[in-house]
Amino acid sequence: MVRTGLRLILGGEPDLELAGEAEDGRQAMRVIADLRPDVVLMDIRMPVQDGLATVELLLARPDPPRILVLTTFDADDMVLRALRLGADGFLLKDTPPPKMIEAVRAVARGEPVLSPDVARRVIAAATTGRGPGLPDARQELARLTERECEVAVEVARGGSNAEIAERLHMSVATVKANITRIFAKLGTENRVQVAMKVRDAGLL
Repeated sequence: MVRTGLRLILGGEPDLELAGEAEDGRQAMRVIADLRPDVVLMDIRMPVQDGLATVELLLARPDPPRILVLTTFDADDMVLRALRLGADGFLLKDTPPPKMIEAVRAVARGEPVLSPDVARRVIAAATTGRGPGLPDARQELARLTERECEVAVEVARGGSNAEIAERLHMSVATVKANITRIFAKLGTENRVQVAMKVRDAGLL
């Protein structure tokens, strides 16, 4: 049923081609090897071989596809594991079709995608039981310029590059450049890690 819904959502877009589909992780490995898609929509919970194992195997290959993980609210720990493995984005299965289509396009362009609802849940799960860490986090964020700090806060709110550009009256290219500098200055590798530092600094 989920695959049928995705087929209907994505199949009518002129710039997207649904190359293939699979019902479990092992079949997905074969299909992806044969068809070499640019983007893979990966369910975390699958029979035979789950999505996490499949993500790990795919990303170990040379020139892997971009991977957009589909998740539900009861899988926060799995989303954190997929994030550590290097997945490019995370969406809820009930994401509105236009948002899902744009997420596929964004990931294909090399832009990480994290829906706001998933971002909030993942950040909360990752920081449960931790102290606020205000002095350390604020000291780290003090390395950023004022503009970079504004971008970091918008990243923590789950904004896409295009949304951040609109809110801060910047070009998308400038947003990307700021995020690259933020990653370098904070020693982070993805948007959720940035969001956690912003949260720890008390800026949300």
